[in-house]
Amino acid sequence: MKRISRKPSHLSESLHRQLNSYALAATAVGVGTLALSSPTEARIIYTPANVQIAQGSPYNLDLNNDGITDFVLSVTTSTGKFYSFLNVKPAQSGNLIWGTEVFAAALHPGVNIRRSKKLGAGHNLMCDNVSNSYPPWCPGGQKRYLGLEFNVGGQVHYGWARLNVQFGLGPDTDLNGTLTGYAYETVAHKSIKTGKTRGPDVITVEPGTLGHLARGSSAIPAWRVQEGK
Repeated sequence: MKRISRKPSHLSESLHRQLNSYALAATAVGVGTLALSSPTEARIIYTPANVQIAQGSPYNLDLNNDGITDFVLSVTTSTGKFYSFLNVKPAQSGNLIWGTEVFAAALHPGVNIRRSKKLGAGHNLMCDNVSNSYPPWCPGGQKRYLGLEFNVGGQVHYGWARLNVQFGLGPDTDLNGTLTGYAYETVAHKSIKTGKTRGPDVITVEPGTLGHLARGSSAIPAWRVQEGK
């Protein structure tokens, strides 16, 4: 019988990059963080979102998509539902929020989130419908960022969440926020700049797809990932 000669196939460079991104994202799910050999191999995992936070609809923010809630975004009301407050609170001991006193800072793009005295567990208040000067997310809380520190497997990581805030003054005015995306740095103790969603060190994943990967190969067709350009 004549043997059939088979030539080895060659994958395109773009496909190689996509497969590498897949392996990186899958590893992030499997171990919660990435064991990378040098700081130059750091990766930012960015997840776009479109989630409204309103009264009765709190959101459990899972920065690294490992199934563990890191922070809770919510709208609460005072006694008698007279005034409303938009809050962010750590869901795990040791998780911190960039801010001052009781206020969570409304950061512009490009702020370097790192180890700092500005990080604290009690910086919870983002906005209310009582005052037009404070908290800092009112009145100009459009495309602003929360600076966040959280723990993965006992290691400190830094991340951010981007939100738009809608509000008006007065007890009868609705207050709500919209989460439009979030990201974290996969290397422990490495800083991250708010708003960075493009570059060779950025991987974008669709919401929930890392959870699909964690459930095994049967969920892989639902997975999509795009390496930042």
